[in-house]
Amino acid sequence: MPYYTMPDGELLFVREIGQGEPVLVLSGLGMQSWQWLPFLLPNIKRYKFYIPDWRGFGGSRDCKIPHDIDAIQNHWRDIDSLITQIKLKDFILMAYSMGATTAMHGMQYGNLQDKLKAYLHIDQTPKIPTDDTWAFGLFGNKYFKFKRLLEDFSVFLHQYSNYRLVDDLPIAPRTELVQMWANFIKLQGSNKISPFIFNLALKHQQLQKFLLPSRRLDYLTWYIDNYLNHDEDYREAIAKLNCPTTFFIGEKSTLYPAAGQIQISNSINHAENIIFKQSGHTPLITEPFKFSREISAFLKKIN
Repeated sequence: MPYYTMPDGELLFVREIGQGEPVLVLSGLGMQSWQWLPFLLPNIKRYKFYIPDWRGFGGSRDCKIPHDIDAIQNHWRDIDSLITQIKLKDFILMAYSMGATTAMHGMQYGNLQDKLKAYLHIDQTPKIPTDDTWAFGLFGNKYFKFKRLLEDFSVFLHQYSNYRLVDDLPIAPRTELVQMWANFIKLQGSNKISPFIFNLALKHQQLQKFLLPSRRLDYLTWYIDNYLNHDEDYREAIAKLNCPTTFFIGEKSTLYPAAGQIQISNSINHAENIIFKQSGHTPLITEPFKFSREISAFLKKIN
């Protein structure tokens, strides 16, 4: 699997699988590229999938964090560089969660929409904050409670910035960090098994590092600060899409209320909604068979 050199000299890992028409796949926060394989394998005879691992994860886990830009700006800079290096044009893009935020950032600042043949947008809002102009930000009407959690996270992480890994933290602050993450999961209110797992981890220290999206404290800080301070509004940018567009929407999503996603979809020409009625923000986990079928159906409709 190849590595591509980014503008700052870091090597970004990109998983490549299949043959034929190119499809760029952008993951959500905490995902690794291999997690897409069960959903893409049925289509590898007709499509070549490019799936980058974001900095801090998978094959890109050792990439350095740039200090001049935030996570989403950096992700778009990396993706823009990748698009140039593999000479993508008139291509298919599938983007989930943070990957979709990166795609919308590219639409707003890099004319990404002009390069797309088709776009699949998976459970993401075009505006993270909830305010007087947008009621469907991250966690909807719970946004301000969520923001206070992010502020607590940020203060904690900056306090322990001299530690590199979660494993390196003393027992007391490590347990406190896991408890803060448990409070975040609880706010989602859509995962019934999480309380048991977190309670187990709070009692068994060796499990704690596996419950966080990254074992690297500097990466946790980078991503937490990004969501805390991200105030971009991509509604106008995504509304300008002219290519065939499909939205995968978790009807029970607490992170990104379905009503807001549907409102954005309705503002786009040639957009279609696929509703995952049993799912929240993670339809690839809660309805994997439907998720796989709908990906294949999305690709089939394009040609």
